[in-house]
Amino acid sequence: MEPALIGTRLASAAIGPLLKKLLAGDVPGAGLTGADRPVRLASLLSFRGEKRTLTEKDVAKLAATLVARTCEGPGERPFPADETEAVTDALTANLLALGDLDMDDVQAVHLGHEALARRLRAAAPAPDGLSADSVHYLETATAWACRHLLEFFTSRPSFVARTLVEQTRGQAALSTKLDAVAAANPGPLAEDAAFERRYLAHLAKKHGRLTIYGIDLRDSSAEWPLDIAYLSLEAAGQDLHPPRDHAAGPVRADLALARHDRVLLRGLAGSGKTTLVQWLTVSASAPGHAEGMAYLHGRIPFVLPLRTLTRHGERLPAPDRFLTATGCPLTPPDGWADRVLAAGRGLVLVDGIDEIPEAERGRARDWLRDLTGAYEGNRWLVTSRPTAVDGDWLAGDGFTELTLSPMTRAGVATFVRRWHRAAGPDAAPYEQPLLDALRGDSPVAQLATNPLMCGLICALHRDRRGYLPRGRKALYEAALAMLLSRRDRERDMGTPYGIALDEAPQIQLIQRLAYWLTRNGRTEIDRARAETIVAEAVPAVAADCPPDQVFTHLLHRSGLLREPTADTVDFVHRTFQDYLAAKALVDNWDIGVLVEHASDDQWEDVIRMAVGHARPRECAEILRELLRTADAAEKRATQLRVLVLAATALEHATEVSPEIRAEILARTAEIVPPRSFDEARQLATVGPAVLRLLGGAGELDERSATYCVTAASHITAEAAVPYLARFAGHPSLMIRSQLVHAWSRYDTRLYGEEIVARLDPTDLRYSVAGDEQADELLRLGLRPSRLDIREGLSDAALARLLAACDPVTLHLQRAGGRADLSALSGLTRLTSLTLETDDDTVWSVGDLPAAAPLAHVELPESWPREGLAGLARLGNLTSLHLFQTDPLDAGTWRALASLPAVHTLSLTETDLQSCPEHLALDGVRTVRLAYYDAPALDELPRIFPSMEELELLNEGGAVPDVAPLAVLRSLRQVRTDSTVTGAEALGAWVGRY
Repeated sequence: MEPALIGTRLASAAIGPLLKKLLAGDVPGAGLTGADRPVRLASLLSFRGEKRTLTEKDVAKLAATLVARTCEGPGERPFPADETEAVTDALTANLLALGDLDMDDVQAVHLGHEALARRLRAAAPAPDGLSADSVHYLETATAWACRHLLEFFTSRPSFVARTLVEQTRGQAALSTKLDAVAAANPGPLAEDAAFERRYLAHLAKKHGRLTIYGIDLRDSSAEWPLDIAYLSLEAAGQDLHPPRDHAAGPVRADLALARHDRVLLRGLAGSGKTTLVQWLTVSASAPGHAEGMAYLHGRIPFVLPLRTLTRHGERLPAPDRFLTATGCPLTPPDGWADRVLAAGRGLVLVDGIDEIPEAERGRARDWLRDLTGAYEGNRWLVTSRPTAVDGDWLAGDGFTELTLSPMTRAGVATFVRRWHRAAGPDAAPYEQPLLDALRGDSPVAQLATNPLMCGLICALHRDRRGYLPRGRKALYEAALAMLLSRRDRERDMGTPYGIALDEAPQIQLIQRLAYWLTRNGRTEIDRARAETIVAEAVPAVAADCPPDQVFTHLLHRSGLLREPTADTVDFVHRTFQDYLAAKALVDNWDIGVLVEHASDDQWEDVIRMAVGHARPRECAEILRELLRTADAAEKRATQLRVLVLAATALEHATEVSPEIRAEILARTAEIVPPRSFDEARQLATVGPAVLRLLGGAGELDERSATYCVTAASHITAEAAVPYLARFAGHPSLMIRSQLVHAWSRYDTRLYGEEIVARLDPTDLRYSVAGDEQADELLRLGLRPSRLDIREGLSDAALARLLAACDPVTLHLQRAGGRADLSALSGLTRLTSLTLETDDDTVWSVGDLPAAAPLAHVELPESWPREGLAGLARLGNLTSLHLFQTDPLDAGTWRALASLPAVHTLSLTETDLQSCPEHLALDGVRTVRLAYYDAPALDELPRIFPSMEELELLNEGGAVPDVAPLAVLRSLRQVRTDSTVTGAEALGAWVGRY
């Protein structure tokens, strides 16, 4: 008999239950109690031990049944008929030898089925007088029996527990041995490891605290521990592989790098970009990890604030100068940074593209391209204000673009509670009144959209005994009064630096520094230069005070300045610099300077605040000059930016004539509706005033309506809800999707009743970001069949929602090492599942609904505990999506081959390299292939000989060479992603074959 036929019959489903009888019903656990003995094979066998269920005679009957079933059916016997009894006896002896092996189940699985079979044959008496065919059959049958037995071992929960224990102990022992070897043989690796421990401890200490604006230094610390203070922010943007008709929903900003290796993160001033950089640094440096942050384990952070790197116009540093360029006092081993990045272990955090002059940003992009091109496998984060660089600034280099979302009401409430807890018991009486004030639609509530403004509001509310100024300018004026004079005076601080300065002269002196920084496009200044600027101004402002004492007082008592390094000075936040620079420009009436920089993103807040500082006639002149600048602009993007700037500046004006206001609004109406998503988001910065300019649902075509809804949905004031509600009945799926995604930005119940409840659910995927939204869906009686569930939803709410909706399509995000997926098991209608988990999440195919007609599964980064082969229990599975998973290896390819029903497969081009030779997936008809560089398609015909459709998804690479596909006569269609150039040539090629 052919060897393949023997294997086929032994591998049949009927053989497994027979062999399972060899195992005892009650088996021990991980062996962690008592004497901590290993789980020996003998204790797992039904014919050994005190509670035997099989005798040796029964094992012989079992072996005889196996032999008989192998010999059934047409074709020649695998061995001579007269040797049947001898073969049976020999197989019985091999099976009984299991009880004599001195090993445990973990060791047996580690050996593998073939090595275990050899051990059995060696332990059993040698068969005498058998023919070559009988010996071959006996070897094959024993190996297949061992294959089934090992499968049984690995499926036991006790085996999983025991294996984890063994792995942990083995890793600890290996680590100890490696440390000993490193200590005995000091070299680059040992030196690197020792330095990295010191470096990470330095980063954890340096970045592990967060400034609390406005907290009394006498009664409480000026800083929070970052792990207590950090408030998780959300970011939204275009996902890497979104469904074709959906935009990406919000994700936790600190988990963006878990999904994407390269991220360009935009955010307004005070939105938390730098705090996020701190959080990522500390999460990678500290030994413990916050929820979801384990993906940074083993990463070495490089924090690169561009304002520091380019302070003197220096060339941006190569890796060997990363630490010295940022003022790190530690000296790394030679070549250390290069070794870290070459190994793909780096976490490179480039903070503040907007904080360097616009003329230098092209040089910064080239520097980034060189670095990312030279070092693969690292994670890169670049931060910027929204308008500092174009939308495609780093898109060609594989960066995913995200934007920090404004704080939700729930986030604001959390921040307020934490602030008052940190401020001490004296602040407690002011907490609830402030929360009540922020729940309304007051001007102050509209300002509470980012951590900086929330901190100032909390401080001023307490400082003013529950009263708050109205408007942004008044808020900053009150903050300056609190910081510069009232705080020290009311605490009777005296004159710790030998001088007493009122608020006005301090502002005059500090705004000179702000003016110099802004005029020179900087956010840091050398201490020596700062001292000179102050010294030159002191005679006119505070003639009786020694200049050096004045500077020391401003640096240490104003609350506005700080020393990031021993020889540099900057503002505690960029917003204070912009505010005081604007005041200096208006005081000097440098209107030409303002207008000259109207299209410069670094000057946007300065110009807005200058309008706030200006008197009515000055304000009118600034606004008219902005309109003239817009008229003279040659590019629409520049015109749009300046007109939006003029419109947003209106909100800051103390007094402006009706004619000027009407002219600006009329000119803004000329750029409505926006023509792109970038324009829509930029228009949203105008605020609620733009809502009356946007057209209604009946006045706009679908594309224009989509852009208008996008603009309105980024205006987080509740005034946007009535406008958005006008589109609730729109048939466009894109518009309905945008409305659902915007839900988390507004009051849950109001938005749910006014908009979500009125949406047509056809093909619409409902995003659910938290428990409040889930409960609101159920309260409204909505039972969506398509759900997009974010990780913010609790396990209990997830169970309630899934039980009520029993969805057909589900996109599920779960975080944590042991995510609870048990709520999936009860689903009966699910046909498509996209699962997103952390890379260390442990989950099982057993969590998936076996009773549901699940045909399409998109796997997360972490593999199921059983491996891909476990998916065989999903009887309806025909489509498998592997874009997010770890790279495929040879074992995974073999597991894929064991899923013959899968006819559609999505994977990356690099996965093809690990497919074993001679392995073919005959059942796959459709392949979706993502690639970054020009893909090598040579292996496709061999791996997928029956492929009929190929979809190439370009993530930034060149046009592929499709010539090798000519041998696939079954190939009917090659589809290309819209970003692939040369698609016409591909189409013509497909037509020839």
